[in-house]
Amino acid sequence: MRRYGKVKIGIIITVLLLAAVCGAGYYIVRTYTVNTVYVEGNIHYTEDEIKAIVMEGALGNNSLYLSAKYKNRGIEGVPFVDVIDVSIISPDTVRITVYEKVLAGYVDYMGTCLYFDKDGYVVESSGVKTQGIPQILGLSFDHVVVGEALPVEDPEVFNNVLSVTKLLEKYGLEAEKIYFQPSGDITVYFDNVKVALGNDNITLEDKLMLLPEMLPSLAGKSGTLQMETYSDSGGRYTFQPDA
Repeated sequence: MRRYGKVKIGIIITVLLLAAVCGAGYYIVRTYTVNTVYVEGNIHYTEDEIKAIVMEGALGNNSLYLSAKYKNRGIEGVPFVDVIDVSIISPDTVRITVYEKVLAGYVDYMGTCLYFDKDGYVVESSGVKTQGIPQILGLSFDHVVVGEALPVEDPEVFNNVLSVTKLLEKYGLEAEKIYFQPSGDITVYFDNVKVALGNDNITLEDKLMLLPEMLPSLAGKSGTLQMETYSDSGGRYTFQPDA
């Protein structure tokens, strides 16, 4: 009888534990089911695309699971994304913060866009052009390996690329292409307008800061804005229409 009593008590305890676990599981599933998602930091992907990447799988809509899974986690297999973090705002609301890879530009190699970082390392290869990332012209190389630096003759050119792209971003300028000539001259392309900046890095920012006011007047035109020589007055630059 004592043994039977012990077995009975063990069964009761097990049932109670299972009930508690099931109850807790039901509470967690019901309470922490995600209904609202905020996405920030995304540029290359839409909010829906980021949600699909993060909220996959059986527990993809559970805020506790997502918070634990994506705690400053590096992401593999998702081009342009370095880290994704999920934070809980309330049990049914999460914020997905996307930290994208810092890209300086891309080169077109055999019909493929090769995106590289500030040090010239190729971080992604894609057949699709990404809005906001300029194509870099004038770099010479004979082979490419993703994950390695572009084998250019003078790696110093990447510092120049980064300097120009940072200044463009600073003044809200979105260039399609940037041409770094062997002479050191820099030409920036905005639609059908080419801006010849010359090779004087000291006055580079002084020139670029004038463009937000100058480019609107050239909208719809095709030609070259000649800014090789800087003037403090800003009124001596000429626009040469294409023939």
